[in-house]
Amino acid sequence: MFGNKGGSSVEWLIVGLGNPGPKYENTRHNMGFRTVELLAEQAGVKLNKVKFKSAYNVCEFAGVRCLVMKPQTYMNLSGEAVREAAQFYKIPPDRVLVIYDDVSLPVGKLRVRPTGSAGGHNGIKNIIAHLGTQDFPRVKIGTGAPEDKDGMIGWVIGVPSQKEREILLESFKQAIQAAACILEHGCQRAMNDFN
Repeated sequence: MFGNKGGSSVEWLIVGLGNPGPKYENTRHNMGFRTVELLAEQAGVKLNKVKFKSAYNVCEFAGVRCLVMKPQTYMNLSGEAVREAAQFYKIPPDRVLVIYDDVSLPVGKLRVRPTGSAGGHNGIKNIIAHLGTQDFPRVKIGTGAPEDKDGMIGWVIGVPSQKEREILLESFKQAIQAAACILEHGCQRAMNDFN
């Protein structure tokens, strides 16, 4: 999964969504951040460079050179960071892989999609607006939903229980495998293997 091929150009963006700052660090809305931090750690880098309104680094992943990023714009403006990096490296939308939380899936369940609407997720809505298309691959990580739909905001910026955290840690590892599968074999194969 992690290798060292030469070449300096970035071929993929891997974007984990979340909100910056300690207040949000372990919340459900930051599952994308957690996943790309783990991916970077496995690739032997830290997301400690700052550019494109993001914390980022470049690493070898699934045989290709990737820019792994955590937008620091807050969730609702994630598209600003994604567009800046994509324009800089001339990355087409179908090579912008976004990893994020999804309340419509049970805790820890993964869903790979090659395209799709925002489904009420403000980070995705903003990326669609800035890229001008919804045709970019994504890996969604289920966080479950509150019984009371009025409590949705409190739920997404709430911290999962210990039991949920254990399930989610496993799903972060699965999400990284799904991401590698997308890069190596395409979304269809990843959907077959991980959905």
